[in-house]
Amino acid sequence: MSAPPTLPVTNPQTTSSSVSQPPIATPAFRAFLSRFTSSIRSGFSQRRPWYELLDRSSLARPDSLTEAYSRIRKNFTYFRVNYVTLLTAVLALSLLTHPFSLLVLLSLLGAWAFLYLFRSSDQPLVIAGRTFTDAETLIGLVALTVIVVFFSSVGSLLISALLIGFGIVCAHGAFRVPEDLFLDDQEPANAGFLSFLGGAQAAATAAAARV
Repeated sequence: MSAPPTLPVTNPQTTSSSVSQPPIATPAFRAFLSRFTSSIRSGFSQRRPWYELLDRSSLARPDSLTEAYSRIRKNFTYFRVNYVTLLTAVLALSLLTHPFSLLVLLSLLGAWAFLYLFRSSDQPLVIAGRTFTDAETLIGLVALTVIVVFFSSVGSLLISALLIGFGIVCAHGAFRVPEDLFLDDQEPANAGFLSFLGGAQAAATAAAARV
């Protein structure tokens, strides 16, 4: 007597995982995200202790504008990661207190990311049955950015937040006496907290070219 035939069994988890993939799982986006996170960690590793930044015994009024400018340059070289963190905190606080501006800005960044920066070159943009070229998409995004920044409250909010942050940084840099700080003059000029921008863009471009 022959054995009954074996029925094929499929794994639903394997089938569903092979069919559905997240829309942002592209090589360009993964390369950018990896470079971004590694650069952020590297930048925060250069952060100075906050007690040095807030040391009240090291504060003194500068005798002249020249001395104030010299202090700002030296303090920015030493506390640049702390200063960038402070600017980011001021900007984030301003956006959190204005939810509509935050939503508009996130929507604009999302449009740039998914419609142009991380979209595969072999996937044209189709809206309402019309196919848009890369040049048309870029022109549309630039026009949208100009409208959002210059003709809405988002631009004034960003500018005011940055001015407040720069004012705080300049005031601290002018009054903080830098004689007790160790300044490394041998550090390359392009090795800073924001150095991930160029490297991340190059990595994303190289990954997009391979798609």
